[in-house]
Amino acid sequence: MPEAIQTHVAEYKKEIVKELVSLINDYPIIGVVNMENLPAPQLQSMRAQLRGKFFLTMTKRRLIKLAFEKTKDKKKGIELLEAHLGGMPALIFTKENPFRLSKTLQKNKSPAPAKAGQTAPRDIIVNKGSTSFAPGPIIGELAVAGIKAGVEGGKVAIKEDTVVVKAGEKIKPKVAEVLTRLGVQPMEVGLDLVAVLENGLIYKRDVLSIDESEYKNRLANASRWAFNLANYAGYPTKETIRLLIGKAYNDSKVLGLSQNIFNKEIIDLLLGKAEQQMLSLKTTANIQVVEHDKNEEVHAEPKIEKDASSEIRAPTREELEANIKMREKQKEVKEVEKIYHDIHKKAIEEQDKKE
Repeated sequence: MPEAIQTHVAEYKKEIVKELVSLINDYPIIGVVNMENLPAPQLQSMRAQLRGKFFLTMTKRRLIKLAFEKTKDKKKGIELLEAHLGGMPALIFTKENPFRLSKTLQKNKSPAPAKAGQTAPRDIIVNKGSTSFAPGPIIGELAVAGIKAGVEGGKVAIKEDTVVVKAGEKIKPKVAEVLTRLGVQPMEVGLDLVAVLENGLIYKRDVLSIDESEYKNRLANASRWAFNLANYAGYPTKETIRLLIGKAYNDSKVLGLSQNIFNKEIIDLLLGKAEQQMLSLKTTANIQVVEHDKNEEVHAEPKIEKDASSEIRAPTREELEANIKMREKQKEVKEVEKIYHDIHKKAIEEQDKKE
């Protein structure tokens, strides 16, 4: 700034700028808050609550810009805060991170009724449902505000959810009056954090306002999806290795059973499987199995009936076919028995080797 202009600046204003410059250089986190529509009692209360961790100062916008100009060479990005000096701006300084600052200011806000001429911070919605009003002029007043209403059970009822003011719009006097009568408090009293500077980066209101429960749910979902993906892809980590080993063990058992692979871990299952197959075949074929010595061969001779004169007659075609089928079934039984005995023998040999 030229010297001729500086000589006309009041001394107290220079001191204010000097103090702002010192604060900007000392604190790593600098925020811009809008104190418009903040009553003095609430401001004093918030100052007391924030004392110790946060330092709040309010002055004229022009003096804040002068302090930004003097510090832009040392404080990277400080000039970017000028675009956020709206309403009744104030600066807040802290060594906490921007999100903790936003959370603290948000917790210290309280709901308040809407006033005519205020800007809606978000969509203001009147929900459907019954009210405490008796039928009368209130129905017309609601209609003027764009709210559909009727009479239900002797009381005025709002028929559907209605957005009476969209975010960023000015609240009309009649709408403010209706909202107050309905007990709707869409405004918040407190320090409105507009933007925060940290290490040359600007964090705006929409980034700083975090829904913690939603954030935690997203983290939990991301962890669950990553865990499932790692298990599906067979990617070993400290969290997935136990499940992957268990899955590999179960898969190997299933493979061994399906391919009849002899192993001490599944030999009992293989024996049970062979026995079940043998019994199933026996039941399906209705085969009568006669116990016999393992070295004895079973011979099934065709039955030849003798007539009354004791003369031998040739078997019929049907009897021959039945005899052939019976021999085939007996052959299948022998094959199953052989598999069973082989498995049993193999199990005994494995057990002897182990001992």
